[in-house]
Amino acid sequence: MKKLSKLNQRRLNNFKSNKRGYYSFWIFSFLFIISLLANFIANEKPLLVKYKSNFYYPIFSFYSETTFGGDFETEADYKDPYVKNLIEENGWMILPIIPYSYNTIIRDLSSPAPSPPTNKNWLGTDDQARDVLSRLIYGFRISVLFGFTLTFFSMIIGVSAGAIQGYFGGKTDLFFQRFMEVWSAIPTLYVLIILASVIQPNFWWLLIILLLFSWMGYVGVVRAEFLRARNFDYIRAARALGVSNTKIMVRHMLPNATIATVTFLPFSLSASVTALSGLDFLGFGLPPGSASLGEMVNQGRNNLQAPWLGITSFLTLGLMLGLLVFVGEAIRDSLDPRKTFN
Repeated sequence: MKKLSKLNQRRLNNFKSNKRGYYSFWIFSFLFIISLLANFIANEKPLLVKYKSNFYYPIFSFYSETTFGGDFETEADYKDPYVKNLIEENGWMILPIIPYSYNTIIRDLSSPAPSPPTNKNWLGTDDQARDVLSRLIYGFRISVLFGFTLTFFSMIIGVSAGAIQGYFGGKTDLFFQRFMEVWSAIPTLYVLIILASVIQPNFWWLLIILLLFSWMGYVGVVRAEFLRARNFDYIRAARALGVSNTKIMVRHMLPNATIATVTFLPFSLSASVTALSGLDFLGFGLPPGSASLGEMVNQGRNNLQAPWLGITSFLTLGLMLGLLVFVGEAIRDSLDPRKTFN
């Protein structure tokens, strides 16, 4: 394993010394890993079924009811008492900790939906009789994955645009700046409203639309760093030796802009999560029925008589964004050469 340089070791030590950011990083990582395992934690399908000496994995494969001695060729409904009895008479099955998926309609509630928390539904159900905890886990996953994906592609486009502007300067910089002024004036929400009347928004459509505008947040810091570094002596020497512009930008100038970009990432991620939640809350986000934190906030607003809905969504979003901000502050301080921690 390659040993870290003294500079990177100092940065890592500074990050660890910032207890609030360091622990926030591990808490967020733990919650994210839990959400990635959502299909194994919250699912209406069994993890494993043993039937007549054979093993089946419904969570991965399709099995018809006839596989377990039933009458229909459709997929087995493992919640149906008839199917349960068929399996248990000739074997057994292992269910997830939460036996509901994000879109499972619970039909045996003890009170009308939205029902309060019980030992079966730990955070209650929403007004469509769906388990809140399972929707929370799936919604957390899709929000973070959307934020990571949007942040990654925004960073690539924004850093590339800022690097080109700062390195070449002159008319290239002037043209890009005027283009960004015009482009940033386009209201994103109106574009989404117009497109929502033509197409059904989904994960990838929302990603593309938001990506059209989110990349501009990275341009300023990268452009400033390239404008500053383009006249350094070692850059002039590289040009004089015939080194290509691409190699100069990537190998000699981009590392200087990396610190500012990395510092900006957690805040950009939190903004991406907030954007998706806001669109879902307004009804212009993911398709109806999708696991969404924004839709859970909307459920809380529409069902004030069920406070567990609003409290759950508020605490989840607040915790997620708070952890990301604390991690961002810790990264920023660890990369600042003026700050040291004991």
